[in-house]
Amino acid sequence: MAALPEEPAEVVVKPDPDGGVPPQPQPPPAPPPAAPPTTAPAEGEAAAGAPGSGGEAAPPKPAPPGPAASPAPTDRQTLLAVLQFLRRNNLHESEDILRREARLLGEEVAAAALSPAGPGAQGTPGGETDATGGEALLSRVAAASGAAGGGVAAGASAAPGGAAVVAPPPGKVGGGVPVEDQPDVSAVLSAYKQQGDPALYEEYYSGLKHFIECALDCHRAELSQLFYPLFVHMYLELVYNQHENEAKSFFEKFHGDQECYYQDDLRVLSSLTKKEHMKGNETMLDFRTSKFVLRISRDSYQLLKRHLQEKQNNQIWNIVQEHLYIDIFDGMPRSKQQIDAMVGSLAGEAKREANKAKVFFGLLKEPEIEVPLDDEDEEGENEEGKPKKKKPKRESMGSKSKKQDPNAPPQTRIPLPELKDSDKLDKIMNMKEATKRVRLGPECLPSICFYTFLNAYQGLTAVDVTDDSSMIVGGFADSTVRVWSVTPKKLRSVKSAADLSLIDKESDDVLERIMDEKTASELKILYGHSGPVYGTSFSPDRNYLLSCSEDGTVRLWSLQTFTCLVGYKGHNYPVWDTQFSPYGYYFVSGGHDRVARLWATDHYQPLRIFAGHLADVTCTRFHPNSNYIATGSADRTVRLWDVLNGNCVRIFTGHKGPIHSLAFSPNGRFLATGATDGRVLLWDIGHGLMVGELKGHTDTVYALRFSRDGEILASGSMDNTVRLWDAVKVFEDLETDDFTTATGHINLPENSQDLLLGTYMTKSTPVIHLHFTRRNLLLASGAYSPQ
Repeated sequence: MAALPEEPAEVVVKPDPDGGVPPQPQPPPAPPPAAPPTTAPAEGEAAAGAPGSGGEAAPPKPAPPGPAASPAPTDRQTLLAVLQFLRRNNLHESEDILRREARLLGEEVAAAALSPAGPGAQGTPGGETDATGGEALLSRVAAASGAAGGGVAAGASAAPGGAAVVAPPPGKVGGGVPVEDQPDVSAVLSAYKQQGDPALYEEYYSGLKHFIECALDCHRAELSQLFYPLFVHMYLELVYNQHENEAKSFFEKFHGDQECYYQDDLRVLSSLTKKEHMKGNETMLDFRTSKFVLRISRDSYQLLKRHLQEKQNNQIWNIVQEHLYIDIFDGMPRSKQQIDAMVGSLAGEAKREANKAKVFFGLLKEPEIEVPLDDEDEEGENEEGKPKKKKPKRESMGSKSKKQDPNAPPQTRIPLPELKDSDKLDKIMNMKEATKRVRLGPECLPSICFYTFLNAYQGLTAVDVTDDSSMIVGGFADSTVRVWSVTPKKLRSVKSAADLSLIDKESDDVLERIMDEKTASELKILYGHSGPVYGTSFSPDRNYLLSCSEDGTVRLWSLQTFTCLVGYKGHNYPVWDTQFSPYGYYFVSGGHDRVARLWATDHYQPLRIFAGHLADVTCTRFHPNSNYIATGSADRTVRLWDVLNGNCVRIFTGHKGPIHSLAFSPNGRFLATGATDGRVLLWDIGHGLMVGELKGHTDTVYALRFSRDGEILASGSMDNTVRLWDAVKVFEDLETDDFTTATGHINLPENSQDLLLGTYMTKSTPVIHLHFTRRNLLLASGAYSPQ
């Protein structure tokens, strides 16, 4: 199932005091009245309209009352054609408004419909409507809309009372769309939309570029954000309207001005040289259908508005109105460094409203479990080895707490599986291990044990390690899943049914007796997928294993019998990642179809479908409280989804390449993300803000993991290094005042080297997985690749 593109922003119909729209090509009979005094848009309004608007499209200037000018013959025929279309589709309100403004009677429309020659017969040769006449018609349509409703976006007709009746579908604006191809009134109106002279596109863009480059330094960085979206939309408009030579010239002249992190997108754009190419290109379709978000200070915005009003730059205005969403904030303009840290995604920055929803990032209360002390604990650690004395330290570091976290979701917000006896035993073992955990910090770095996959000619594509570090799994390009034991204990299957019937079910060691020693081995190979395996995940209880593949399926394997139990089919394309919930039962998958799906092991259909990304969902991760899921995408954004209702509650932008790794801090408050740009970004989930930027890697960051108590962040990369970062210092240095800034952004330190605690190189092994054991030993893994 292909992901639906995001819905276009609703057309807001509201009078705008700013006015000031560049005149249409055919002026009204009398000069328009002077525009009223301008007022600034309200805080946070989207300036997606005309210059001088704060989110609404500015109304065209109404012509003063006076004698009606009779339409030219060509205009009249075009007008009749549109009115007939409205009548055939029962759009009577729109028809009445248009007819009133054009001073036409209903009988004339009916008579024209009965004419044997039909509308257009008296127009230009071949019965085609004159382009100029069509543009003039639209200016009157827009004026009619402005008079009735106080102003709507170009191409939308308004009903009395100001409700938008219909808006042109994004991606169909501009160029003559035949009525037969798109039987929709909005498409008919968009066919007559003013497009401007293609020869002047370079002049329009050069004029804006000159204005921005001559602006004050404080405004230049913010206004420079306009270059890329305007460049793309102007190029696409030229291609869409089949001005191929002009489009090629425009691209060659200005593509070098764009930021380096857009080079991959520009490479795709350069291959689109004909209108036919655009139809099958999802990336460019997304660009046309989703509004590009720019965050600009009010002062910079006012400067831009005045320039567009003075120059009457109609083409730039149309693109700003239809394809951009300008998020205005009060306060000082942002610096180049602040902007560069946040931009780079396929659809610009996230709107500030997107990160305002409340997120319960705290941890769920742990069940009360008595921890029996054994002789080893008492002798090995003397009197200090008792868990009760060690626990306060663990709680202070944000590990799972027995106290109720004020930021935690209600315990019953989502149904979670009940603890079985085996789960309780495992938790007891975990607590005992925690008493022997090494306290990490700048003075006490972890030891690193590297598992190198040698002779991995099958192509290692995914790795995971069980929570107790007893097993490691590899997914391979030859479609196999291979499980190894990394302890002296070998992997064994359950005995056959006949042998099981002979076992005494009441014996204390029944779990040992049911295992078949004849099957014991260090490696088990699981066959079932019909394509490369891209993701693997062990269940918390180590009884199950998930794998996802290019074949579009997610498979659940039993680690008791080492057989496939279920194949989950929901994705139609390759599945790039899958991940078990920290509590088991639920799991998430993400793939090439641009959606993530939430599943339960006992349901063969997904419980939730998380749609919103504009490109492949490349990595997924559950929040420690299991109420939220983070997804990273090739659209260069990270989204946080609410498991309860499927809503997107956070959108994080800032990476300059596809995201490939995600890691939540143990206390659930922070998220670390890694991408092909080699940067590791840190996010405060509660406030929805970037709080850290770690630079050092020179290649894709494929692995991120926090230590068990959250003091160290480890990152692994394709540059053959593991780097350790001081997470405590990053988060402790945050000032609460930083979160209240009007820009919604904090000042990041120029240099992250003082946060780097160590860099550890392999000989020639890219790092694709990291895992901290319960005692804080760091395990790393990857496949050796000889140079």
